[in-house]
Amino acid sequence: MRKVAIVGVGQTRCGRRDDVSFPELVHEAVKEALEDARLDIKDIEAFITGSMPAPMSGINAPHLYWADAVGAYRKPIIRVATCGTTGGSIAHTGYYHVASGLFDVVMVVGAEKMYEGDPQGVMTTIWDYRYERPFLAGAPGVFAMQAMEYIHRYNFTLEEVAEAAALLSVKHHLAALDNPYAHIKQEITVEDVLRSRIVAYPIRLLDICPISDGACAVILASEDKARKITDTPVWIKGLGYCGDEQLLADKDLVWWLSAVKAAQKAYKMAGIENPVKQIDVAEVYNPFTYQELTFYECFGFCSRGEAVKLVKEGFFNKDGQLPTDPSGGVLCTNPIGATGLQRIAEAALQVMGRAGKRQIPAVETAFAHAMGGSYSLNSVFILSRSK
Repeated sequence: MRKVAIVGVGQTRCGRRDDVSFPELVHEAVKEALEDARLDIKDIEAFITGSMPAPMSGINAPHLYWADAVGAYRKPIIRVATCGTTGGSIAHTGYYHVASGLFDVVMVVGAEKMYEGDPQGVMTTIWDYRYERPFLAGAPGVFAMQAMEYIHRYNFTLEEVAEAAALLSVKHHLAALDNPYAHIKQEITVEDVLRSRIVAYPIRLLDICPISDGACAVILASEDKARKITDTPVWIKGLGYCGDEQLLADKDLVWWLSAVKAAQKAYKMAGIENPVKQIDVAEVYNPFTYQELTFYECFGFCSRGEAVKLVKEGFFNKDGQLPTDPSGGVLCTNPIGATGLQRIAEAALQVMGRAGKRQIPAVETAFAHAMGGSYSLNSVFILSRSK
């Protein structure tokens, strides 16, 4: 396969975007990505687009609704929808379209207008109607079960894990203050998190991501094209994608095998043997603080049951050994169709050295992750300055 690089990144300001229509929001990201790569729309050979499944938008085939916004006139436009993993899925699809030689320059675009739909209504009705739907309160209900499973698996007290989760919430909300694209920006304390109302025990309001409007676009190019487009291409060194059982009762939500396997596939492809020593920054898909603890362990950032201790020691802080989510992550910004792609875009900006106030010094290799499906899919990318 050919080597593939990221050559341009575009993001929109996220939040409640009543100032623009859905296509206008998409166009903002497309325009910024083209300007970032100093390309014209005619240079893009194909478009991969993605958002949540159509019920979220309330219309059929939303990629056609966006066609003018992305500039896909008489060019292939493909839609991919895998719920929260959509941003990772469209990047995977774009990667293989270039790596295979089918196209030389491809744009991937993810977007969501969550304030125009009913995201919680969608996510409470996707479960099996006999065994799961009666007791699951959408995403918070699922990850509340995961949190309790984690607490009992390693014999923690609730207070021990709640404190670590609160520290993560404080860290990410402060980081979002330095991110011009972030939705929720606020200075909070551990006490604020622990006093916020319980949504699904033991998860509290400040442990949970928002719903957001927003869009993200990333331009991928073959090696020959990439070197002509930019002096700072970001090479996709490894990627992994894995799914697991549909029914929650059929899988382990703490040692989550689709997350473990996706990371292992990406590491093998990229030649990563020691993630902590070889990765300089990680953009982990973190819609819930408790879930973030499990991901650190699944990705080999620490041993099983060790994440709570390391969070309290500042291991994952901006000045720690493995900085995670210096953008504020999903906890602060969550336009679901774009969210996974935002992790890739933020990781790419870190490798380019262009992340502004959220930049981690001397980043050579970055990790980007997306999670979704009916909480059954995981996607991992390894990005690097060198081929």
